[in-house]
Amino acid sequence: MSRINKRLARLIPAGFLWRLTFLNVIVVVAITALSGWAIYHTACFLAAEVGGLDTLRQQRFNRTLFNYLWILIIIAIFTGSVLHFYLIKRFIKPIRSLIRATKELKQGHYPDPVNVYKNDEIGQLALQYNELIAQLEMNEQQRNRLVTDVSHEIRTPLSNLNGYLQALKDGDITGDQALFASLYQESNRLSQMLEQLEQLKEWDYISVQSIVEKETHEIKTILHQCVAMFERTLEQKNIPILLKIESCKLDIHVVGIQQVISNLLENAIRYYEGDGSILVAGEKRGKAYYISVTGPSKPIPEKERENVFRRFYRLDASRSRMTGGSGLGLAISKEIIERHQGEIGIDTTDAGNRFWIVLPG
Repeated sequence: MSRINKRLARLIPAGFLWRLTFLNVIVVVAITALSGWAIYHTACFLAAEVGGLDTLRQQRFNRTLFNYLWILIIIAIFTGSVLHFYLIKRFIKPIRSLIRATKELKQGHYPDPVNVYKNDEIGQLALQYNELIAQLEMNEQQRNRLVTDVSHEIRTPLSNLNGYLQALKDGDITGDQALFASLYQESNRLSQMLEQLEQLKEWDYISVQSIVEKETHEIKTILHQCVAMFERTLEQKNIPILLKIESCKLDIHVVGIQQVISNLLENAIRYYEGDGSILVAGEKRGKAYYISVTGPSKPIPEKERENVFRRFYRLDASRSRMTGGSGLGLAISKEIIERHQGEIGIDTTDAGNRFWIVLPG
């Protein structure tokens, strides 16, 4: 049996189109031969029974009918095979495009989207493939951007640490409390940056998923909990805080929203300037819920307002590396809020900055 299968495999062409055509020819030959045989014998029987033909005429009729049937069978096989080959070739054209695109992807190049001709199974396959390529290309761009940003950001604190440690090793400087505090600050900033990178990677992953685990929670309780985590810091820095929060139940990812509010509060405290209060407000606006964190600080220029949500972006001067920020907190917040189908932004006045978010109700 295996030998027979091998011999048949050798006879059948390797290409999918040719194999399909070969099988179709076999089917067409079998059906037309069977139909021709049935027609031939039926016609001969009817002619012999009701035609009133003598033996010589009956034989001539049989031969003529037999020849015509052979000609018709050959024409039917040829026409059906050619038509089948042409139609199937057009039918599997998207598959050939998928094969070429897959080869390009294997060679490390991102191919152009495959053309979708119809919304059938092959069309759906092509659509899914195009979406997969787009997602892979976006992931590659994000990975390259992240690697570039991380290497740039980590280089400075590592250079500082290596420089100080080398100087201590060579005896060029001696350690004191201020120096060790500075080294600890750089080391702590590196640890915070790596932790935020992990958070950002997690939300990058969540952002491509179709489902985010959300639960119904009282937003007022969550906001109070977030503020409570900063009470000691606020007391130490003698910064007053004011809460104006309306009660509302929302479907949210609790940990994510807590992280956003904490990031906004941390920024308000870090860049606090003046003697006013930090205001945390929450109110219902139609079907949505509006949350804002307002603090007296140096106003952010209008042209910089969108940039503050970019990864590793910092304003010069007051918002430099020396303040301890990594430039990731607002980028993480933007990822989380967008995943909630909400909005995040900033309004600036002469007295300070107001960061706000809008969550769907």
